[in-house]
Amino acid sequence: MQQVRTPHVVVVMGVAGTGKTTIGPLLAARLGVPYAEGDDFHPQANIAKMSAGTPLTDDDRWPWLDAIGRWAHDRHGLGGVVSSSALKRSYRDRLRAEAPGVVFVHLTGDRALIEDRMSHRQGHFMPTALLDSQFATLQPLEADEAGVSVDVSGDPGEITERAVTALQGLAQPPL
Repeated sequence: MQQVRTPHVVVVMGVAGTGKTTIGPLLAARLGVPYAEGDDFHPQANIAKMSAGTPLTDDDRWPWLDAIGRWAHDRHGLGGVVSSSALKRSYRDRLRAEAPGVVFVHLTGDRALIEDRMSHRQGHFMPTALLDSQFATLQPLEADEAGVSVDVSGDPGEITERAVTALQGLAQPPL
């Protein structure tokens, strides 16, 4: 499998259970860039809230998004992949304010498939009960946002290859 080099910073986004933590590192390896786990940027108070089944407010999210945005900004011109749910346009705008050149890979899928995958995860703080609030909050990428949507059916290798192919098709500098 050929490694593709990219100076882009790619944000792998989507609702919980779409595979951001699985696909992100695989995509980073294919692109030859480092990966950062978006959950690692959450303050402990956010993790405690989500673990208790309480959805985060926008005020809870701003410091988290700013921290991810700073990481992406620091990787400008070097490339990188970071995961972030980035469910709302305003969240993506916040990330772009810190790192204007980010490109999004929106992992999408059928709710039943995502719920099934979530129910088999071990040791993750996001309970399946919050999936409804995630789908209710989700605002898919808009036409003026640099990014692609990638279906999450199939195995992680297939999903990663779909993401690489979709990114190569963007009307931006080639990967």
